[in-house]
Amino acid sequence: MTPVKKDDSLSFLKALKEDGVEHIYMPGKEKNVIRSQADSKPVKDDILRLRDKVLKCRLCAELARTRQKVVFGAGNIHAKLVFVGEAPGADEDQQGLPFVGRAGQLLTKIIEAMGLSREQVFICNVLKCRPPNNRPPAPDEVVNCRPYLKRQIELIRPKVIVALGNHAAKALLQTERGISEMRGTFQEYEGIPVMCTYHPAYLLRSPGEKRKVWEDMKKVIQLLERSEE
Repeated sequence: MTPVKKDDSLSFLKALKEDGVEHIYMPGKEKNVIRSQADSKPVKDDILRLRDKVLKCRLCAELARTRQKVVFGAGNIHAKLVFVGEAPGADEDQQGLPFVGRAGQLLTKIIEAMGLSREQVFICNVLKCRPPNNRPPAPDEVVNCRPYLKRQIELIRPKVIVALGNHAAKALLQTERGISEMRGTFQEYEGIPVMCTYHPAYLLRSPGEKRKVWEDMKKVIQLLERSEE
């Protein structure tokens, strides 16, 4: 595992301190957050087939017409930790990669503050195409895209999922409960623990909530460590 560089996550840690968080969790030992790659080729082949299918998808006429690029997801296909967001934004739509804008930069700092890197986790969204004007996902769009997310999770087989924000949590768990009610506690998706927490974009608007997200991430770290025992 690549050691965390101090300056990589410094700004996030500094912001936490400014918000009153005095104790920052930094793992004392390296964590293996990538499962065995013995079955690497079959999983890789299946992921590539799924990606090809998603890239050609036109189930949502409006999204297929207005998107620039499909954002399948990125990261390690053997990761034990998967982050699921809502939908691509303008930067993601342009680059074809998830969480590369300002919210994505903050997510990267959160991941690094956990003692990990983006290369060790997998990041994706409920929707693989950007809704026009960054509007919330429509119910039929979530229904159309849900099988792709389900298949991604089946192939990666993570130990923990982090649902980022209200729409991601509701779509993943198929619930009407809001993020404020669910955050901080583990829910379950097909036997996999799901930590629901605030979206990084929300933290950019409400920096005082970073403390709550960090508390959630500490629980994720602890669960990952227990899974390795």
